[in-house]
Amino acid sequence: MPTREPARPHGRPAGRPGGRPGGRTAGRAHGRHSPARIPARRGPGDVLAGLGALVLLVALVGGVPYALLRFVGPPIDPEQFDVRTLLSQAGPSTITAVLVLLVWLAWFQLFVCVLVEVYAGVRRVGMPARVPLSGGTQALANKLVGAVLLLFTAGAMVAPFAKLAPAPVAPPVMTVAYSAPIVEKATLDTQQTKKVYVVQPPHGRHHESLWEIAEKCLGDGRRYHEIYRLNQAKEQPDGSRLRMADLIRPGWVLDMPDDARHTHTVPVGQPREQTLRDHPGRAEVSRSVEQRADRAEQKAEQKKDVERRAENRGGAKHRLPEQDRRLPEQERREQPVVREAQSGELMDYLAPASLAAAGLLFVLSRRRREQLWSRLPGRRVVRPHGDAAEAEIALRLGGDAPGARILDIGLRLLGAELAARHRTPPTVYAAHLSARTLDLWVHPPDPDPPAPWTAQDGGQVWRLPAHEGRLLEDQPGGAPYPGLVSIGVNAGGRVLVDLEAAQGLINVRGPQTTAALAAIAVELATNRWSDRMRVTLVGFGEELTAIAPDRIRAVGGLAAVLPELEAAAAPREQVLTGRVTGSPREAHYLLSAVAPTHEEARRLALLARRDTAGYVVAGDIPHATWTLEITDDGKARIAELGFEVEAQLLPRRHYRALVELFRTAGRMEGEPIPEPEPLVGLHPPAVEIRLLGPVEVRGLRPLEEGRLALAAEMLVYLATHPGGVHPVVLGGVLWPRGVQDLVRDATIARVAEWLGPDHLLTDEAGRLRLGPEVRTDWMLFRELVRRARGDAMARPVLLEKALGLVRGPLLAGRPPGRYAWLAAEDLEYDVAAGVADAAHQLCELRLAQDRPDAAVAAVRQALLLAADDEGLWRDLLRATHATQDGVRLRAVVEGLTRRAASHPYGGALAPETEALIEELLPTWRIHVVRESSA
Repeated sequence: MPTREPARPHGRPAGRPGGRPGGRTAGRAHGRHSPARIPARRGPGDVLAGLGALVLLVALVGGVPYALLRFVGPPIDPEQFDVRTLLSQAGPSTITAVLVLLVWLAWFQLFVCVLVEVYAGVRRVGMPARVPLSGGTQALANKLVGAVLLLFTAGAMVAPFAKLAPAPVAPPVMTVAYSAPIVEKATLDTQQTKKVYVVQPPHGRHHESLWEIAEKCLGDGRRYHEIYRLNQAKEQPDGSRLRMADLIRPGWVLDMPDDARHTHTVPVGQPREQTLRDHPGRAEVSRSVEQRADRAEQKAEQKKDVERRAENRGGAKHRLPEQDRRLPEQERREQPVVREAQSGELMDYLAPASLAAAGLLFVLSRRRREQLWSRLPGRRVVRPHGDAAEAEIALRLGGDAPGARILDIGLRLLGAELAARHRTPPTVYAAHLSARTLDLWVHPPDPDPPAPWTAQDGGQVWRLPAHEGRLLEDQPGGAPYPGLVSIGVNAGGRVLVDLEAAQGLINVRGPQTTAALAAIAVELATNRWSDRMRVTLVGFGEELTAIAPDRIRAVGGLAAVLPELEAAAAPREQVLTGRVTGSPREAHYLLSAVAPTHEEARRLALLARRDTAGYVVAGDIPHATWTLEITDDGKARIAELGFEVEAQLLPRRHYRALVELFRTAGRMEGEPIPEPEPLVGLHPPAVEIRLLGPVEVRGLRPLEEGRLALAAEMLVYLATHPGGVHPVVLGGVLWPRGVQDLVRDATIARVAEWLGPDHLLTDEAGRLRLGPEVRTDWMLFRELVRRARGDAMARPVLLEKALGLVRGPLLAGRPPGRYAWLAAEDLEYDVAAGVADAAHQLCELRLAQDRPDAAVAAVRQALLLAADDEGLWRDLLRATHATQDGVRLRAVVEGLTRRAASHPYGGALAPETEALIEELLPTWRIHVVRESSA
């Protein structure tokens, strides 16, 4: 029957080399059966076999005793087995009775074997117990139960928490145990040695991928996922871990399946560092930052040599662009290993934290809006650099705003519906959010949730389908479960627990305790499914106040907050009812990286049992209700809930990057906008890339719809980096989660063919750049504005031509997940500031010429792109007031206030804007109140 694989070091698959999935191996030639691999996915044959086995099992387990009782009788007939009858009247009836008894005994033996096999399969206890004298019978039960359970592996053979998973998850690889001695011998063999492969250093531009390794060592590149599963999240010699199948690094030691070739065989317990020393490959692979830096310096020296040779030849066309000499980081990006070390590690933790990323982006956008309130003409919003910029890229790639919205609105709707029925919201222990559903694990089970929620598993799970959640309108009701917070992901989606549901202390322990607490703090402080909240951090996180100063506070020890917490405690039912009926208390969560004293632990435990709050405390706490254990390999476990996930962590470097990102967003002074390089002429280009609105590429033949988005993004990046871009850097930008070299090079070749030979050039350093006949509308915009500054007579006309290029928001309609690299570039900031400044200048000129309608038109054109710039709205108010049309002015004010009230990043107007409205339309507040009442 299917059983859980016996424990094996490093997760090696069971079975012998050369075995076929679902079949038998060479052991058969010796009259012995080896474990056979069951495919991870069920095919039609598996389903039919399972249904047949189910029918046969029902017939044997239920049909046989029914037939015996109906037509023959019970196992023992007292009359037939009377001693005197046996001695005096033994005959055919006695023989029949003995045979009936034997049939009953055979059935009972089969029944016991089925019970043993079902127990082992459902409970995943490994090898089933051996039933005495039942070799053949147990083997039959093994096969029948195994085929039946294969139909239900997604639901019957997973941890209890997997009930929350909304989508089927590929079951783990299992083995069929034909005979215990063979399995035990195979397990013994796997505990002695294993096969490994050392990832080789790059050969020119070529870097190894899991696909190529699978093709070389397993004979089929499609088996790369087997290597990925064997090595996922395991620490490598350089300290990093495999988290995405597309990103592997030279010098990693990969565990391989048993049938792999061209590998090394090493002891199972041998450290990877020792394996790398024993089998370095073609060349010793660097394992330290210092060695990677040495290679970067060598590359820089090679670049200087190329520059000197070009200058000696006197050929300007061979010189490297001046821009690249000013940007040493560009050279560092040309080193694939260094590039991964800089941004890949930030991506590993920040991008997968999808709900936290969505919350952080929401708060960050609100800060940027406040920066725009204070922006002065000629200056742009201060943008992040270094790790802070890479952190924002990771947030943009990973942020799940739709999922956060479903969680927020779905929970508020649930609370409002329960309040309307005068029902107290149930306790929600955990939640599971996937692309298909939002599941809540409730207690006590309740089969009657309000629509559109539905009950699953007898009311233990309340489910909201994602397609229903996307159609929900914003809810005015309170947030019933603000303490829901992600602790990690499993194969089906994101797992959250409610810190309040423990109704006691939550003990967090492990080697990355502070990283886990920091991740919890950041998500709590920025989530959208809460209203009033206070997060108290003990012994860490003082810098996190830069992210959410209104929610986070940091103290040095528990003694400073215990009296306050004890005085403010409130019972759970009262708090939940208040949240959904409109009188909520402030939600409070305590996260302590400092282990409490015995007395502090006792007081906290008593407090947590009678208070509706969340208490997460590090250290070894004897009074804890739940224990969140963070393992060495990055897993998060809560044994009391019975699940294990990939932990959501915020290590120190990522923590500092986020803090710096938000500190940058708090700088209101702005920075100067750099002067553009002048264009040679204003003649129409052969190819125009339009950025000031929906992205368009003009002057080329149509490209297939499925390839246009990627090709357009490549052209936009190249066009905004006129100094040239190395293909490796371009690959990292367009495929931030990694890509095979063959795919990258094929895409570049296809775009080069689309552009034509004169429009995509390569310099001596291997950089790609666009030819002089390729131009963006943003380049033309800046040239027109530059010329307007030097020609007072033609200034209005030139500014009007520049603003006429604006068609909408920058790169409007770009696909989700694309253009995340903009976070680390000047483009977004320069475009918004440049368009707003041009409109402001033209508005002032037209008002001076007593042409207020033209001034209004200029500002409205700029608002298509820079709608969050409050300076433009003030220009629009002044220009509209100059038309002396009171109705028109009132319409602008009403539209502006409605926009501010419904703005996704905050519902307020800048103080300067409110003051101007008061000056121009003193009665505006009365009209706004009347409109809202109506």
